[in-house]
Parts: sequence; C-alpha cells; structure tokens
Amino acid sequence: MTTSLLEVRSLSRRYGKVQAVDGLSFAMGRGQVTGFVGPNGAGKTTTMRIAATLDVPDQGDVLVSGVSVLVEPREARMRIGYMSDQFHPYPNLDVLQYLDFFARAYGLRGGKRLQTVRSVASFCGLMEFRDRPATGLSKGMGQRLHLAKTLLHDPELLILDEPASGLDPRARIEFRVLLKELAAAGKGILISSHILPELGETCDSVVVLEKGRRVVSGSIAEIQRSVAAEQAVRLRVLRDVEAAQRFLLTQPGVGDVVQDGDRLRFAFAGDDAAAAELLQRAVGAGIAVVEFARDEADLEDIFLKTTRGNLQ
Repeated sequence: MTTSLLEVRSLSRRYGKVQAVDGLSFAMGRGQVTGFVGPNGAGKTTTMRIAATLDVPDQGDVLVSGVSVLVEPREARMRIGYMSDQFHPYPNLDVLQYLDFFARAYGLRGGKRLQTVRSVASFCGLMEFRDRPATGLSKGMGQRLHLAKTLLHDPELLILDEPASGLDPRARIEFRVLLKELAAAGKGILISSHILPELGETCDSVVVLEKGRRVVSGSIAEIQRSVAAEQAVRLRVLRDVEAAQRFLLTQPGVGDVVQDGDRLRFAFAGDDAAAAELLQRAVGAGIAVVEFARDEADLEDIFLKTTRGNLQ
C-alpha cells in the first residue's frame, strides 16, 4: 500500500496540438497543504480535473490512498472533494436545501444526512445564512457554500482550484483559517491560486508547473535553499548609511549593495556563521546597526526564479 495520500504518476494529456500536461509526477501526504502553482495554461486545472475523475489522461495515472482514479473511479470519488474555480448555485434553493441536495447525491440518508448538513454548514460559518437563497450570497459566502458542498462526504483529499479568486481580504483570511483547520484534521489539500503571498502562508509544500511539466517541487523551505545560492540581507543603520555601504563593499561574500533610505539590501553568499561574523565586524567598525536579517525567498520569488514565463 502507498504511504502517500495523492500520487500523480507520469501524467500526460493533450488537447489537439496543445500538450496540456507532459509526464507530470508528484506526491503529497495526509494533513499536507500543497500549493499548485504555474502561469496560465501550465496544466494545473487539467491535472486537477483528471485527479477528480472528471477527465481521462492520455498516459499515466493518479492514485488516491492507493486507489486508481482510472481503474476504480467510483471508489476514488468517495475519497475526493473537488472544488472547481466556478460556483453556480442552483436557483430556488436556500443554503441548507442546497447542501441537502448534494448530501442526498452522496448517498447520505435520514438523521445522518440532516446532522451532516448542519455540521458542515456550521463549520463553514453558514448557519446564520441557512435560510438565504443560495443565489443571493456574497462572493465570500458563496465560496464557503462551495467548500461546504465539497466536504459533505468527508473526503480524505480536497482539490481546490482557485478557491480564493475574487474574495475580499477578510474573506480570504477567513477561508485560509478554514483550510488550516481541515489540514489539522488530517485532510490533504491540493490548492491552486495566483495569489502567491497568501498561498505561501497556507502551504507546507509547493509544485511549480510550466507548459505541463513539473519545474520544481518540495517543501517551501527546501526550495528556498535550492533556488538561492546567494540570499538577500537587509541592514538598517541609525546613521551614516553611506559609510555602512562602503564597509559592506569591502567584505567577502557580499554582492551588490543597494541603498533605500536608511536601509541597505545586499546579496550574501555566506552561511549563518559567516553572517554573524559580518555583523560582528560591522559593529566593530562603528556602524550603528539597528536591523540585520536575511530576506528569505517567498513563493513569488520561487515562481519567478523557477519559471520562464512560457505560456501555451
């Protein structure tokens, strides 16, 4: 049996002349939030749809808890919750009726169905809106209802395609909190988004695609180390920033030094011990250091450094 919750194995899919997915492989575990990142046309939605049994690959397979989405699609579907990038609620149904409709579709019956509908609505913060028409919700509440529908059958794996698209800042924060709670409960979450700073705050790992191929994957910390032989360092001084700049330009391991007001930013190739020695020498040289810190590469930096901007 596989130890991974989701395994994508050598997946390929072509639409006419366009190779949407090209030999893609990656895996993720339970309780893990994996960001699925790439430019438009990179193959993210195609991969997600195949994993959700909504499309069939030309080659390869996807396993969910060891169950093939091609060989046993019905069994796989019961383990998957798929949230597409479009939400189209049915008219003439209020929030609880909408959830009850899908609970019946998932085979829930009797008291268990009613309990599940209310429990999921409560978890997603929808009980206050339970009698409101599903078509009359705000964008943020609509996305909560979309997520609630996805959770009704208690899936092990959540596949979320651009779930925060169009949400205001507060709604995005609240949605992110829900995702963290779901991951803490042991659910694996594969999530795509173009809002990279927020994705970086949510994810444990990331898979970066370009033109249907995996460019890089792994934990964000691992990728940060691999993409930057030199890391940027911030230095803020109390006075005489020009003297601090002249000092830095004479130091080993220091690259370009850029001034911004009372701050300096420079590339540094040394490890933590070398950084500590540099700081000690700066203080010894009479530089009034207020702040000295590394700038870790964030998800936007990783995206820009690992992709070339190729679209298809």
